[in-house]
Amino acid sequence: ERTSSVVSSSGPIAGGDGPLPIVGSILPVRWLDETLHEAEVLQVREKAGLPFEFYMHYLDYDRRLDEWVSLEKLDLAAYKIQMQEDKDKKDGNSTTGKRKSATRMTRNQKRKHDEINHVQKSFDEMDPTTAAAEREYEKHTKIKYINTVSFGVYKLNVWYFSPYPEEYGKVSHLYVCEWCLKYMAHPSSLKTHACAERQPPGREVYRKQSLSMYEVDGAKHKLYSQNLCLFAKFFLDHKTLFFDVAPFLFYILTEVDEHGAHIVGYFSKEKESVENNNLACICVFPPFQKKGYGRFLIEFSYVLSRLENKIGSPEKPLSDLGKIGYRSYWSWVVLHELKALGSDATVTIADLEESTGILQDDIVSTLQFLNLVKYWRGNHAICFTDKLIDELLAHKRFQDPKLRVDMRCVRWSPDIPTL
Repeated sequence: ERTSSVVSSSGPIAGGDGPLPIVGSILPVRWLDETLHEAEVLQVREKAGLPFEFYMHYLDYDRRLDEWVSLEKLDLAAYKIQMQEDKDKKDGNSTTGKRKSATRMTRNQKRKHDEINHVQKSFDEMDPTTAAAEREYEKHTKIKYINTVSFGVYKLNVWYFSPYPEEYGKVSHLYVCEWCLKYMAHPSSLKTHACAERQPPGREVYRKQSLSMYEVDGAKHKLYSQNLCLFAKFFLDHKTLFFDVAPFLFYILTEVDEHGAHIVGYFSKEKESVENNNLACICVFPPFQKKGYGRFLIEFSYVLSRLENKIGSPEKPLSDLGKIGYRSYWSWVVLHELKALGSDATVTIADLEESTGILQDDIVSTLQFLNLVKYWRGNHAICFTDKLIDELLAHKRFQDPKLRVDMRCVRWSPDIPTL
């Protein structure tokens, strides 16, 4: 495998037609559809015998799109113009200082843009403590070296950095066994990997037709749980649980066929949560998204809470994608509960918490999202009509889920010890 080295950013890199971009430069990058998108150079590397490569972060887009690009994809003409403008500005001759003001978004436009594109808040928009933590996190996870990963029959694009050990974390393509989740750097290692496992460890807690769920104790199956967290981090931006897995239970959702139980996603929860959180992390792997598995995992976390006679809530703060998933689930549950009760009934937030198992704070935020609650004389008052509930339920956003948890197929009880 060719060796590569990171190039210092202390000065311009010499190119055939002049200096090349350095770390911190912002310039347009050409995508496959020939559109140009502004991006910042986060790192530059040179592979032996190959041209320079630039690790780019696209402005106003989620970090999952960050990538290494070749020199040919950079709009160097625009970069030269920018350099000249910067030089003129430094010399006091700039006439373009206000050229971007005409396209500046209002705060409301920016909020909507960020919600649609799942853009994280800037450091200036965060409180000082959160901003400091985010800066430290970004410093250690800014550069993603692994671009793709082989997993079963799939070759997946990697979204985010995952802290695999050095000899594996710097390869461009990683190989992961879909059964035991062991990771390898070479295809030959995967071919000679004689894995006898055909299902997750632990005990099966749900089975309906080809859908199966396994409960895995992080303390009893430490290596499997660590490998699961490392692999899932490829598709999660803000989770840092990799090695301290002992306090957690993992609920692994699988599709079963004649070859075995293929993992499609999972959620984790603390064994003992002071705040009664019923979910710490949730992830559905890319090939299995848009099938209703995320919603199914969320519902299953609440099923477990109800069997424990607890009111549950996910660990906060939720990611942007997590907010979308939970908002959809909470809205569907609350709307159906209100429809069943009818507008003639007197309904309180506490009543909804008791009947749905959803925390009062989450119910309030959901009712506010649906515009079904008013704050009057120090209390939240639920305001709705039967017609309004029917109109909301007719909306595509609140359609019935593709999958539901069948309680007849749940094989779990708080009294049964975890394997």
